[in-house]
Amino acid sequence: MEVKKDILWRVYVAFLGIVVFSLLILGRAVYIQQVQGAYWREQAKEQQQKFVEIDAQRGTIYSEDGRMLSTSTPYFDIYIDFAAEGLRDKNGKRFEDNLDSLSYGLSQLFPEKSKASWRRELKTGYQRKNRYYLLKKNLTFQEYKQLRSLPLVREGKNKSGFIADVKDKRLNPFGLLANRTIGLSREYMDSGGVMRSMNVGLEKTYDDQLRGESGKRLMRKIAAGVFAPVDGSEIEPQNGKDIITTLDVNIQDIAENALENVLVANECEYGTCVVMEVATGKIKAIANLSRRDDGSYWENFNYAIQASEPGSTFKLATMLSLLEDQLITLQQHIDLEGGSWNVNGRTVYDTEDHGTDATVKHAFELSSNVGMAKLAMTYYGKNPTRFVNHIKKLRFDQQTGIDLMGESRPVVKTPKSKTWSSTSLPWMSFGYEVLVSPLQTLMLYNAVANDGKMMKPYLVNAVLENGAKVKENQPEVLEEAICSNKTLKLLKECLEGVCTDGTAAELMRGAPYKAACKTGTALMANGPNGYADKIYQSSFAGYFPANNPQYSCIVVIRNKPHAPVYYGAKIAGPVFKEIADKLYAQHADQNIRQIALKKDSSNYQYAGATEDIKAVMEKLKMKYRDSAKADEWSRLAVANDQSVLNKRTVTNNIMPDMKGMGLKDALFLLENRKLKVAFHGRGKVISQSIEPGTYVNSHQTVMLELN
Repeated sequence: MEVKKDILWRVYVAFLGIVVFSLLILGRAVYIQQVQGAYWREQAKEQQQKFVEIDAQRGTIYSEDGRMLSTSTPYFDIYIDFAAEGLRDKNGKRFEDNLDSLSYGLSQLFPEKSKASWRRELKTGYQRKNRYYLLKKNLTFQEYKQLRSLPLVREGKNKSGFIADVKDKRLNPFGLLANRTIGLSREYMDSGGVMRSMNVGLEKTYDDQLRGESGKRLMRKIAAGVFAPVDGSEIEPQNGKDIITTLDVNIQDIAENALENVLVANECEYGTCVVMEVATGKIKAIANLSRRDDGSYWENFNYAIQASEPGSTFKLATMLSLLEDQLITLQQHIDLEGGSWNVNGRTVYDTEDHGTDATVKHAFELSSNVGMAKLAMTYYGKNPTRFVNHIKKLRFDQQTGIDLMGESRPVVKTPKSKTWSSTSLPWMSFGYEVLVSPLQTLMLYNAVANDGKMMKPYLVNAVLENGAKVKENQPEVLEEAICSNKTLKLLKECLEGVCTDGTAAELMRGAPYKAACKTGTALMANGPNGYADKIYQSSFAGYFPANNPQYSCIVVIRNKPHAPVYYGAKIAGPVFKEIADKLYAQHADQNIRQIALKKDSSNYQYAGATEDIKAVMEKLKMKYRDSAKADEWSRLAVANDQSVLNKRTVTNNIMPDMKGMGLKDALFLLENRKLKVAFHGRGKVISQSIEPGTYVNSHQTVMLELN
């Protein structure tokens, strides 16, 4: 009896445990279904489908004359959904009927595989019903266009199963040209496996304008690890805005070639060159080249906005201070001490012995360190703050504000600075113990050229959205007058004297124009080695033509250790002169061409819709020879003193020749091809950013110049 009770007790306990356990499971099921149901249903859905971002097409960066400096080019990844209903229609008859011809077409387009290999690959994918099968990656637009013309593919996505995934790659059509200033826009994988973007230059500064807004695409899981897009479930991206820079491709090319020639010939470490439009502050060219291990040069750092000791080009600021305070005259004499002068325990040296007696003007023309140091100590030694205040008024203590990220901060010492010493003032007078960028120095020279008005340098003219300006930058005056007109006249006299009687006289001799400039040669410290490596920085700053300044320019070059030639006039000077020579010749040629155009009948060409031109000619009762016949578009030109109407062929996906067309016809023709149009001026089209005959795709931007 006791045994029976014991057994029953155990059975009851076990039964009770089962009941409790069942209730717990039931309660958990109810809780999951009723309370957490929405969450888990969403989780299940995410396992089967997901949204992925569609990158917006990044905006294009143009030069001022409408040429592309940086643009996005589409590339295509091609997939096949072998389980598509249209492909397997009628027991696969469509696939079988096109298999051989498609395989042959693929072998012609992609010859790395034979017809038999392509046939086998397609057949295997079809038999296995592969979903979203990767056929080919990174097709160019031309290859994609040819692929779409192949048998089966041309029947469309639903019937062929062919799916194109479009992505953009950033290209700089002009390669090295202004590469660092334009910048980079590329993605990279960080150490944590996260995709990040890396931008510099204008690409970084205007990234929020250029990148646009990403869209979304719903992707459904069709196999393990394979997702295919769901038709009709896309949120279209908003393409980025375009940037019109102030850069001139021709001037940029001249500047880079001139700089590279000198760097290569002298094995220099690096160099920078900036050309600015005097009246506006527009940067027309900015070149930065540094030597690589293999001896070649590349743009990988923007030295134009990095602060360093400027050397003798800074002497213009010293002369301005002395003249503006009416402490000196250009004709007063100064003892140059034979090229060396001791001040407060340190010795100031000139690069050459210029004797003893010289006028202040000639001391500047000869770039005498001793002369500048003695003048600074004589007139500002008891009140150095007065000198420093002039330097600050010239904005050497603040960044230029140019629309480029990465500009370094300048350093201008004051008597209150911890590093100020008894020799700071004399050394500052000839460009040491102060750190300023080449662009800051150029602002001063440009202001002198611009009759005392200091302009803010800038690189972007306008931001365009769908061809319309949404933002436009105008020239900005930072200082209405950096000094009095009397001082300005004397400074110009000094700078012109450098080119006729000073350190640049030999270089500028024989030039067909007058220039105003200043040379500079500074000994640079090299890390822990200090000044022992004898590394010199050569510089040359000025403007031209001196009697009607159009451009200002600065060249700064860092030489190799113990370089045999390092003076500013010998290293940086030739770069300045080559740029000035070619720009002067270019403007002279333009004047000749403008005169010639008035006599050139090609200037009176007109283009547009054929019927419109004929109607106008008949209305005016003007005779013409009709060579256009029934063509929709044509051009009216003069040949042998007779008006001739010539046909103008217009083809889809090919950029037409727009020259001579009015804006209305040009917009109709281009926008019907889904191209974006930006234009400058009014009248007839005289130039276009995309050359006639070039393949184009929708949403590209075309810049038209009207006159």
